[in-house]
Parts: sequence; C-alpha cells; structure tokens
Amino acid sequence: MTNSKNSSNNSSKSNELYAIAETSGQQFWFEVNRYYDIDRLNAKEKDKITLEKVLLLKDKNSITIGKPYIKDAKIELEVVSHKRDKKILVYKMRPKKKTRKKMGHRQELTRVMVKSISVVKSSPKSSSKKEDVIKETKLKSEKPTN
Repeated sequence: MTNSKNSSNNSSKSNELYAIAETSGQQFWFEVNRYYDIDRLNAKEKDKITLEKVLLLKDKNSITIGKPYIKDAKIELEVVSHKRDKKILVYKMRPKKKTRKKMGHRQELTRVMVKSISVVKSSPKSSSKKEDVIKETKLKSEKPTN
C-alpha cells in the first residue's frame, strides 16, 4: 500500500505543469521536455515554434481554462525531425462491378519537443487611444461658442 502512495506522489510531481493546446486541427496534452508527433509543419530542424492556441493550463496551484483560448499563454516547441508514420492500407471495392483499388498511405509528421509553457502577464493599460479621442471630442463640443 505504501508503494502505491509513493508512485502517486511521483506522478503528481511530474504533472505539475501541463497545457492542452490546439494545433493542426487536433488537441494535444503538452508537458515540458517531452516529444510529440504532430502533422507536418513547414519548418526546418531545430527551428523554434510558438503555439498560442492554448485551451487549458495547469500549474502547481491553479488551473486556467480559456474561453476558447487563454490570452497571453504560449507553448514553445523545437522541431527535432521530420518523419513518416507507419503505412495504412486503403482498399476500395465496388461489389458486383469487378473494381478494386488498393492504396497505401503514410502520414507526414513532425517530431517536436516542448521547451517551455508560459503565461505572459500583460501590464494594464492606463487609457487607450479610443478613450482619449472620445474625451477630446467631448471637451471640444462642451466649449461655448461666442
């Protein structure tokens, strides 16, 4: 019984920081220093890629859920290699027509490694340009004309 407690404590320590992000039409569970095979990206090996479509982020103390995405959250990936998935067979047949077509397909993949998961805290702006323009127009309209 003590072994199961120790293993559960170790697994909780490894899952302190993770994120769920959307890329190439799929959602992936990303953890730091792990490899993932995603659809082929137009990038060279050792290039850095940033994912900004983060749906969920869990750190040590809290869980943040996006609506639909978390603002200012980023996942930095490094392209390790390009590869091809194992072959699948596609067999098409029309019954009673003597037509058969056997094809193979290998999906093009990119192996990436997660370097970091972060949320950039943006400083609150004191006033935006729109608010300044609205204030100026109100002041001009309030001035009495002689």
